Amino acid sequence: MNVDSIRYVYLIGIGGIGMSALARYFRHLGCVVAGYDKTETALTKQLVSEGIPVSYADDFSVVDDAFKTVDKHTLVIYTPAVPAELNILNRFHGLGHTLFKRSQVLGLISRDRFTIAVAGTHGKTTTSTLIAHILKDSGYDCSAFLGGISTNYQSNILFSDNNVIVVEADEYDRSFLTLYPDIAVVTSADADHLDIYGDKDHLHESFRLFLGQLQDDGVGIVKSGLPFEATIRYSATESADAFADNIRIVAGEFYFDYVWSEGRIPSVHLGVPGTHNVENAVAAITVARQLGIDTGQIVRALSSFSGVKRRFEYVIKSDSAVYIDDYAHHPEELRAFLSAVKQLYPDRALTVVFQPHLYTRTRDFADEFAAVLALADTLLLMDIYPARELPIPGVNSRMLLEKIAVADKHLINAQGVLDYVRHKRPPLVVTVGAGDIDLLVEPMKAILEHA
Repeated sequence: MNVDSIRYVYLIGIGGIGMSALARYFRHLGCVVAGYDKTETALTKQLVSEGIPVSYADDFSVVDDAFKTVDKHTLVIYTPAVPAELNILNRFHGLGHTLFKRSQVLGLISRDRFTIAVAGTHGKTTTSTLIAHILKDSGYDCSAFLGGISTNYQSNILFSDNNVIVVEADEYDRSFLTLYPDIAVVTSADADHLDIYGDKDHLHESFRLFLGQLQDDGVGIVKSGLPFEATIRYSATESADAFADNIRIVAGEFYFDYVWSEGRIPSVHLGVPGTHNVENAVAAITVARQLGIDTGQIVRALSSFSGVKRRFEYVIKSDSAVYIDDYAHHPEELRAFLSAVKQLYPDRALTVVFQPHLYTRTRDFADEFAAVLALADTLLLMDIYPARELPIPGVNSRMLLEKIAVADKHLINAQGVLDYVRHKRPPLVVTVGAGDIDLLVEPMKAILEHA
């Protein structure tokens, strides 16, 4: 498949963060683009406003005939998250189309470019967005496919005229094995996606294969402690080839020194909070140094970095109320996020609203979730968001709730959360999860802003 010959693109599961980036990419190239998703969201509404029609009915008759022609000018992309029995998916198959996964298309797009790929079970979205921001802000420039909406650019895709591309490399379904990077970053490799991999050893093997696909003169930048070969190891908590030292909070802002064998960059100000984000920044600085970007430009970019939507995103920040929303859905992500919140606000009682994501993940990490959620002073636990999965007998939020050592804990639905917030008006509240918990953000904001 030659992506330069494509004129018509249809995306099945267009509302996903990665799929929507591809939709915008091909629209930018002048292609006719449309797609299907099962539910309307803020993101699909935004795509429609940009001239990309989205259908919410699994009905092949509503697909424009322009996308049904089987030739070199038509591309049909799907996400593995859609069910195999989807009518639209199977009708395209029946016509004789070769359907491409999102990851395969990313591989084709990046094939002839200088590729910086960021992988990891968590941390990859912020790290890839940090790298892209440094390259953009410094004038080095890049295109980028990001796994979240950059707050600086209000998009999950960035364009440039040069040959450099930053790609978030997704380990789900071994998607990142379509990439052959010049620089590869691995931020983490905690057990996850065990419905795909079975166990941690097979997950780690996939990361080794990813790093093995580096170009001959490529650079592997790997978090210290991970069991993979690396050109450079980095850390925010221990000495390494590149590491953060003297991490401190000044007036609610994070500062650190970046240290490597040849020197130190003192007093780097990071525009987003958390030691985990300091670690992400160390990786991003290390990539920028590999590209020869000036130290002053790197420091300036880190200070102006305003984060990623739903990654430690302040919804309200006032004397009377602090409300933060975050995408964390793995125990280690939760630990990093909640620890950062408590570090910034040690004197405020913390109310956590959490929506577990996937039955398998809840089952596989129930004890780890229970330990991390015990950091809350008050816990409002919602039902599991199933996404692509069917229920598993005995796996539910009540099972998880019983394991959590928090005195003030409640199993609650969305309306119950809003009623609780309206009645209790917690001084520090967070919403956390990867499902549809983000639908609570605007109603909770309205409640807390109303005196």
